Amino acid sequence: MDRRFARRKQEMLAECEVRPELWGDLRRRLNAFLNPFAVCLRAEAQRAHAVEFCQGLLSKVERKNVESIAYQHDQDRRNLQHFIGTAQWDHGPLLDELNRQVGRELGEPDGVLVIDPSAFPKQGKKSVGVARQWCGRLGKVDNCQLGVYLAYVSRQEYALCDFRLYLPEEWTRDRHRCRLAGVPKTVRHRTRHALALEMISARRAVLPHAWIAADDEFGKVTHFRRDLHAMGERYLLAVPDNLTARILDSDELPRRGPGGPRARPFVRIGQVRDELPAAAWQRVDVRDGEKGPLVVKVAVVPHVQTKGGGRTKYAERLVLIRYEDAGGTYHQDAYFSNAAADTPAAEYARVAGAEHRVEECLRRAKSEVGLADYEVQKWTGWHHHQTLSLIAAWFLVQETRRGKKIHARFDSPSTATNPRSIAAANMEPHASPLDCQSRPAPLAA
Repeated sequence: MDRRFARRKQEMLAECEVRPELWGDLRRRLNAFLNPFAVCLRAEAQRAHAVEFCQGLLSKVERKNVESIAYQHDQDRRNLQHFIGTAQWDHGPLLDELNRQVGRELGEPDGVLVIDPSAFPKQGKKSVGVARQWCGRLGKVDNCQLGVYLAYVSRQEYALCDFRLYLPEEWTRDRHRCRLAGVPKTVRHRTRHALALEMISARRAVLPHAWIAADDEFGKVTHFRRDLHAMGERYLLAVPDNLTARILDSDELPRRGPGGPRARPFVRIGQVRDELPAAAWQRVDVRDGEKGPLVVKVAVVPHVQTKGGGRTKYAERLVLIRYEDAGGTYHQDAYFSNAAADTPAAEYARVAGAEHRVEECLRRAKSEVGLADYEVQKWTGWHHHQTLSLIAAWFLVQETRRGKKIHARFDSPSTATNPRSIAAANMEPHASPLDCQSRPAPLAA
């Protein structure tokens, strides 16, 4: 054990070494990377500000807001504040370019589109969309803004591609409040599920994929699953244990009325899992870990139906996954899927792992490129900051992949070489073994 520890320590120290060739021509690469995005802006001054702001997001500035970035460039903060907060430039073309690049660089036919909401704690009542709502970062209902994000996950890497700001009904009912926050007159209240469907519809043509994945906030909503099915999308959506469902004998739904077969009663998903025999579980070796192969167990209940008036007109499959994470915590997850009957258990495990990647994307964006460091109150400023943060995060993905190519060896997996990023990755509290690929850490610029 001591020899293994010493060998692993030397390997980690070697990974922390930042070789000079990794940083060669970094500024030139960054400028070349930003050029396709800058040309989406019409005014020359706006192009210059976009480049400067992205450089600031990728810098070592601790608090990556407009003021700090302006001071780093030794500029008057008012020009950059106007560019981010109130200038009338359309962020849509920049996101279109981002999605084209992600689809081109990371695209694989069996890629996964992942939806996940993320909250930003805020004080006061003037910031656009702020309200008392569930904040996952704080683990409670509190004053915050909520964004819904779309990520793309493939075996190559993963990246955030799009976002929508959620406006609670209390905002859309108060037009005066919306006007003060710069919310366009055409914006109306839309559920988080409607925002997710809008992003999927807008991006699915340029992001090659075979699956849609999301957490149980989306999976438990029947009409969301039904709408994805109607779009021709294959999904694996997490659902809570307390959701009720019944097992069917076939994929034909039970007929109502006299003369029809008596259907089984509805029971909680947790009860269905507990009553499954041991033979129903399949072992899947997900990836190799330091202590041996990481294993998950997968069980598929072929035909289930959920309870309620919004039930689907097709039978779904209940996918159950058990695993123990690196910290020794035991997990049991449940998913609904409309996948074909011959879908392998290993494929379900792969897609479930991809669903966890969006959380890593958000952590990377918040910790490395200041996704949550904005100090703007209006609709325009929020969208501008989010857009440029996603672009900066995509640059980190590109640099991470470049670092892997430089340092890949035939006898070991390649990794990023940023000491701070490696340390952050090692301290992740809820690392999931549902990986079918290595998990490179972000590379700071």
